Amino acid sequence: MDAKEGKESDIVISSRIRLARNLQDISFPYFMNAEKAQQSMQEISEAWRQSDNGLLSSLKLLSFNEISAWDRQILVEKHLISPEHGVAEDANRGLLVSEDGSIAIMINEEDHLRIQVVLPGLQLEKCHELAQIVDDELEKRLDFAFNEQRGYLTSCPTNVGTGMRASVMLHLPGIAISGQRSRIFQNIHQLGMAVRGLYGEGTEIIGNYVQLSNQITLGQSENEIITNLGIITRQMVEQEKILRKSLQQDMRYQLEDRVGRAYGILTHARVINSNEALTLLSDVRLGMDLGIIQGISPYLINQLVVAIKPAHLQKRSGGEMEAFMRDVKRAEVIKEILFKSKQSEVELGKEE
Repeated sequence: MDAKEGKESDIVISSRIRLARNLQDISFPYFMNAEKAQQSMQEISEAWRQSDNGLLSSLKLLSFNEISAWDRQILVEKHLISPEHGVAEDANRGLLVSEDGSIAIMINEEDHLRIQVVLPGLQLEKCHELAQIVDDELEKRLDFAFNEQRGYLTSCPTNVGTGMRASVMLHLPGIAISGQRSRIFQNIHQLGMAVRGLYGEGTEIIGNYVQLSNQITLGQSENEIITNLGIITRQMVEQEKILRKSLQQDMRYQLEDRVGRAYGILTHARVINSNEALTLLSDVRLGMDLGIIQGISPYLINQLVVAIKPAHLQKRSGGEMEAFMRDVKRAEVIKEILFKSKQSEVELGKEE
């Protein structure tokens, strides 16, 4: 995924469309026996192999009995599969994924198929367009479970209907620092949207990264879901911009101090845990967006947010690590990646 592009990319980190689909004559994955799970895997992989559509045929199939637990966890940390999907070393579970990770299809997770498209910035319509191409191509060879009254049938009742979840990942430090988060998020809930942390349902908000998504798929068309989420996202973006500007005007020195301290800790710490690192990276990203700190690209920060996760750190080190040694390695990796930006001459805000 090219993280350098996309509308409103200073606030909207990414857009995602996910379609849940199930095969007509096979039980949902939670109720499948080994024989049915194998049948599902075979039918889906065969539909992929037979496709002459360039978008679908370019995907690579990863069977979970052929990749290590580390590599499965890395897929989780890259948001390509769910934590639950990556647990089992199962020949009947897998992933179809594009080289850049923008298209991923989980096989035999909560549903038989979960088609996901992720693009940088605010690009919900483009995500939907690509997901629809993949969906239509698979439906030529697979008989999806569909009911005329209810729509696409899914394992979770809240996904019945379009089977679609639309979401955006937002970076909202202005809303957090100004103390507006609870009020704004409560209003969003009342509009039928869900607000979650970096890894979706059940995860806390760390580093001011927030996932915003639709909650209900029944009774709304795909276009209505996307339009509604787009409207609310743009409102959030405008609110964040206003609050950032206000903070810069009213708390200039405190903000510059906060950013400078964050950059100083990240570039000099010997030990740092994941939550602290994400919080400090959020401050540096805010400083970047406001021109307080220069010479670091948003792509570098996005790269770091993933690179400091446990499985990535252990893969880089070539062995399993205890929590403390991961914190040591995390500090090393942050310095290594941030100091790459020295070629761009990082500068903190200057006195006027």
